[in-house]
Amino acid sequence: MSEDVLENTIKVQRAKMNLTQEQLAELIGVTRKTINTIENGKFIPSTVLAIKMARVFGLPVEELFILK
Repeated sequence: MSEDVLENTIKVQRAKMNLTQEQLAELIGVTRKTINTIENGKFIPSTVLAIKMARVFGLPVEELFILK
């Protein structure tokens, strides 16, 4: 059985909005390091955090996080 992988488009979405990791972190109440680890797939965010990020980008969670 293959293991599911959670990918994300956070870096792309940040670039579209011209946001730094620090700016995104401030908007959702986490540290820049948290954003970095999520972007790099080393940390899977809670549902609440994923929803907060999706709201910042105006996207459904499913467009920000993709299960492969």
